Amino acid sequence: MPELPEVETTRRGIAPHAIGRTVAAVEVHDARLRWPIPANLPALLAGRTLVRLDRRSKYLLFRLEDHAGDQSDRAGTLLVHLGMTGSLRWYSDVGAAPPRRLHDHVDIRFDNGSLLRYHDPRRFGAMLWVDDPVSRHRLLVGLGPEPFENGFTAAALQAKLRSRSAAIKLALMDNHVVVGVGNIYANEALFHAGIHPARAANRISLRRLGVLVDAVRSTLSAAIAKGGSTLRDYVDSEGVPGYFQLNYQVYGRSGLPCRRCATTLKAIRQGGRATTYCPKCQK
Repeated sequence: MPELPEVETTRRGIAPHAIGRTVAAVEVHDARLRWPIPANLPALLAGRTLVRLDRRSKYLLFRLEDHAGDQSDRAGTLLVHLGMTGSLRWYSDVGAAPPRRLHDHVDIRFDNGSLLRYHDPRRFGAMLWVDDPVSRHRLLVGLGPEPFENGFTAAALQAKLRSRSAAIKLALMDNHVVVGVGNIYANEALFHAGIHPARAANRISLRRLGVLVDAVRSTLSAAIAKGGSTLRDYVDSEGVPGYFQLNYQVYGRSGLPCRRCATTLKAIRQGGRATTYCPKCQK
């Protein structure tokens, strides 16, 4: 499923084209997502101008207001989650967009003739209208710090983990601890930090947590730079797949030699997910 690097790549691809544009019309072809698309969403979006496009965890936040800049009841946020198989494609000219395919669920048309299309075969994504302030929405209110924010430090992480005896990999994937570190990038970050994924979260020293914080940031940054990971059908806003998967050190490589020490990589199951690690490099 799209994780933080894929969502951030999508945001960066759409923002330069869409910010400042006014929604002309919205066509909902299939409202059956994880939560049904509100029936009044087309009416809510039409006539509003996109003033910012933010990301919070794996959610895209399309900040909209009316074209006169009114900050009252005409301001709000379109909250989008890509679920497991969702993607957003940008077409600069609606006339040049391909015919709508099966699982193309929503078309958002803008005043300059451009089109933003939401595609989601498994329909686990979401597209919801949220009255401001969006930070109080139930999907966002309990989230932990962003991995690139100043609040994500070794000391803050240690405080969060002090009473948690669960495996560090599971704790790292908990959005109450830090947002956006999904299965792929938790595997990779723990390898780079040299920490065994099954080690108890509250038994890791402050120094090693500092190394882990740096590893999370560098892993996510490298993934964003390469357009994220494409394992099945993820593509960015221009239809281009990511290629960070070519740089995986451990994820999906069980039974293969470690790229660092040549030891055979091992796999375990944690929280229903596969975890791959190097028994020599990770302690």
